[in-house]
Amino acid sequence: MGEFEVEITEILSKKIKLKAKDQHEACKIAKKAYENCEIVLGADDFTEVKFNTISTNKPKEQGKK
Repeated sequence: MGEFEVEITEILSKKIKLKAKDQHEACKIAKKAYENCEIVLGADDFTEVKFNTISTNKPKEQGKK
């Protein structure tokens, strides 16, 4: 039996509308609001999960303690 490390990545996504003079400013406003916890993503914003084996160790030898 081997030992494996599996990375589980959940992706949360939310679309918001806000007023800004251009796309750059809109992203800047959204980022600041997110960093200030004014925008919080939760379970309702779940969109995807990924599983990835990132490393393996040698199989344990049978019968040895």
